[in-house]
Amino acid sequence: MNIAQIFRNNESWIAEKLKVDPEYFKNLSKGQNPEVLYIGCSDSRVTAEELMGAKPGEVFVHRNIANMVPNTDLSVMSVITYAVSHLKVNHIVVCGHYYCTGVKSAMQSADLGILNPWLRNIRDVYRLHKDELDSIADTEEKYKRLVELNVQEQCVNILKTSDVQKAYKERHITVHGWVFDIHSGKLIDLQIDFDNILKGIMEIYRII
Repeated sequence: MNIAQIFRNNESWIAEKLKVDPEYFKNLSKGQNPEVLYIGCSDSRVTAEELMGAKPGEVFVHRNIANMVPNTDLSVMSVITYAVSHLKVNHIVVCGHYYCTGVKSAMQSADLGILNPWLRNIRDVYRLHKDELDSIADTEEKYKRLVELNVQEQCVNILKTSDVQKAYKERHITVHGWVFDIHSGKLIDLQIDFDNILKGIMEIYRII
């Protein structure tokens, strides 16, 4: 994309917004009150607001390679804390996508330098679900299933945090696991049974 064109696009966007609502940017500057925290992949093909039809101010967004929520990453942990404890979001979404190059790279035997420790988190997801994944003969279907299981495990990582546990107890905040199908454009709710997952892990991870 031409950099100069980006600024021309910006001017056109401003004019379009002001034509519809002269107070648009004045109102936008007053603050935010999003209902949803969206944690997704940095992939350039997966734009959070566009695929959900969300407007500015409706969704608090964090993106990284393969939509990960490792407890050692201060960036994602800070985002969760701010969204849950300060913005008071009522929903947290982890959204992966099929044909994720991060997931595929994690499953290849290659030295990727600084990416190695990040992608190791995905290898850990494979290790946890090795029996199921190894039973899938078709490679493409195996990667797609790993995308889904990775979303599930990142949702579990969210449930382990003290901010979410407190919000779950006080206002029953909900966590959702989604996948974006690039081939069809559809958002898929994985319908993860978090009640059963919570029963299985909270004896170990309960903080609040």
